Amino acid sequence: MSKLKIAVVGIPGKWSTEVFADALEHRTGFRLVVDMAEVCLDLSAGSLMYRGTNLCDLDGIVVKKISAEYNPGVLNRLEMLRFAESRGVRVFSPATSMLGLINRLSCTVTMRQYGIPMPDTVVTEDIDEAMTVVRQFSAAVCKPLFSTKARGMCIINGQQEDEALATELRQFQLANPVMYLQRKIDLPGRDLGLVFLGGKYIGSYARVSQSDSWNTTINSGGRYTLVEPPAETIEIAQRAQAAFNLDFTTVDVAETDNGPVVFEVSAFGGFRGALEGAGIDAAALYSDYVMESIRP
Repeated sequence: MSKLKIAVVGIPGKWSTEVFADALEHRTGFRLVVDMAEVCLDLSAGSLMYRGTNLCDLDGIVVKKISAEYNPGVLNRLEMLRFAESRGVRVFSPATSMLGLINRLSCTVTMRQYGIPMPDTVVTEDIDEAMTVVRQFSAAVCKPLFSTKARGMCIINGQQEDEALATELRQFQLANPVMYLQRKIDLPGRDLGLVFLGGKYIGSYARVSQSDSWNTTINSGGRYTLVEPPAETIEIAQRAQAAFNLDFTTVDVAETDNGPVVFEVSAFGGFRGALEGAGIDAAALYSDYVMESIRP
């Protein structure tokens, strides 16, 4: 049994966090689940403390989940992990890589720079500009810059009267000063999650809608199932994740009449979808990958 000390940053008690900690403990005999809400960074002392353990003394830190919900404060947590990196601790995925994914706009700009096909997207703080865009789109999916699993997203119909349209946009803008507007595209009742480990494609699953919800997320009643996407889809997802230098990720892809489009690249990747949809034990595979990466 290895004597490596590798912590898991996640949500204590949550399935994906605990199953990952179990897999690492089985291989190393060491177990530490870290809740970033309790971590203290002391720059003068050069320490990153959690319940009496200096995380800077560990061999590795694997981030399964940085927060229950995304928000700007999550960026600060990643900066704290970046400090651990500066002290020689291997963080999976690198903190700078994850920083580029937490903010939806940052992720979008990078993917556009790499020529990744995405739905038409406009970002603005101006209500008049937003009204024009929504009318051009006919219907727009309005997305918070910090969110996961479609939380806080809504659809705004561009065919309504000016006053009603402006009211809906202002309501969205109350919580989202910078409005991220994406053309609503027709989906075939499912979208795909393509899983990558160390930049290599290891399998796919689909989230299939079980209701009349506009999205297929499990939060909205979707279910996981096995899927074998065509080579074109895999190639696009491969290029999307490669833009971020991640150790483990899931790329969300939608199939459209004009070909595949990428919705997002996950900072952390999904274990449950991989297991239930594709039969991939991501916790075991990722644990082996982490240990092999740390060994001299």
